[in-house]
Amino acid sequence: MSERHGRTRDLFTIWFSANLGPLTVVTGALAPTAFGLSFGWSVAALLVGHLGGGFLMALHSAQGPQLGVPQMIQSRGQFGSVGALAVILVVIVMYQGFFASNLVVGAQSLNQVVPAVGRGEGVVLGALVSLAVAVVGYRLMHRIGALTSWAFGAVQLAGAAWLLFGGLPDGFLDQGGFSLAGFLGMVSVGALWQIAYAPYVSDYSRYMPADKAGIRSTLWCTYAGCVLGSLLPMVVGAAIGVADGGDPIAAQSHLLGSPLGQITLWSFALVTMLTNSMNLYGAVLCAVTAVQTFAHRWLPRATGRSVIGGVLTALSVALALVFADSFMTSYLNLIYVLQYVLIPWTAINLVDFYLVRHGHYDVASFFAKDGGIYGRWNVAALAVYALGILAEIPFMAQSLYTGPLAHALGDTDLGWIAGLIVTVPAYLLAARLTARKPAAVDVSATATVPTTGVPAP
Repeated sequence: MSERHGRTRDLFTIWFSANLGPLTVVTGALAPTAFGLSFGWSVAALLVGHLGGGFLMALHSAQGPQLGVPQMIQSRGQFGSVGALAVILVVIVMYQGFFASNLVVGAQSLNQVVPAVGRGEGVVLGALVSLAVAVVGYRLMHRIGALTSWAFGAVQLAGAAWLLFGGLPDGFLDQGGFSLAGFLGMVSVGALWQIAYAPYVSDYSRYMPADKAGIRSTLWCTYAGCVLGSLLPMVVGAAIGVADGGDPIAAQSHLLGSPLGQITLWSFALVTMLTNSMNLYGAVLCAVTAVQTFAHRWLPRATGRSVIGGVLTALSVALALVFADSFMTSYLNLIYVLQYVLIPWTAINLVDFYLVRHGHYDVASFFAKDGGIYGRWNVAALAVYALGILAEIPFMAQSLYTGPLAHALGDTDLGWIAGLIVTVPAYLLAARLTARKPAAVDVSATATVPTTGVPAP
């Protein structure tokens, strides 16, 4: 407990800055370019998605100070020590996908201001900077978050003001339209953007003292930072998508003019390199957690963590170079797949923490070789997780697959809603049928029990 430190307001800056990159702008541009929405309906869909998804994500953040362990280790309390691997592996894929996506748009931003730096060189440069920040660790990320929130936040506010109050073409508000499928599709994208942080959002709050970082303050500081930080660039992206309809990164220069457009692109390139380290940091945490499932005494030192980070970085660079030419299609497919597998997990995790166990866990059991009181497998939780995914299939609507019920509803994707509706009551019922008395939290154990081999700040 004596090693716990930090302030909940620091969570605002790290999550605000984490969303200021070009990938956020590109995602906002999907509203008009992929879903055909007007600017007004784009903003409405973004608001609904971010406000709802952000609250679920922030509930995960509030778990951190209470237990002091990474989110994926805490998931052993629901799925068992080995059963949690099913989610951990999915989350590693998610990290790699977002890491690669950020590398692509970061390289595009850099190429716009320094044409001599090609896409391949930009991807490698961004990856190396992100790796260096991740290796240094959590403290540096918080300091970068505080700096970039003010510096790059001011740049983006200036760009948004210029664009929305004079930089848009005539008839801008008359372009695009509305469709239920497009609106719900963009709501899903906004919600998933927030929920995608859920598997590691508490990794940045777990070092804070539980007596000072309460559930409410942790939740609202995280919520405000992440929602505000993502809404601003996504609204700008939606405006660019309506006004230009092409590459939202390249459009920055002629819509914002010089020098504001050039400064914005520089900030995009730099913030991507710096904050993309969070994806790598989370991936390393998950990789170490996965190995510790079978070698629970293994604690990698700095060199070992650096090697793991280097391997994961190389994989993301390869992904970025392979899929760069079909980036938007590949990125949208990634968002859909993540949505289908993360929604049932987040429902189970939150229901278990807040409604079933009320925050009471036996932390030492998370690290026990046999899974302690949670065992190796929680068959009931895994069955509910699978049921949640299966319930989504008939309601899926995307380029890879459209379910029969989604097609009957005009190709409207309601898969994530079906996943929530089925998973929440199913897990509550399963928890009641397999009821175990919740163990008391031994918070003092979190200072001495090994977590993931990643050093505290």
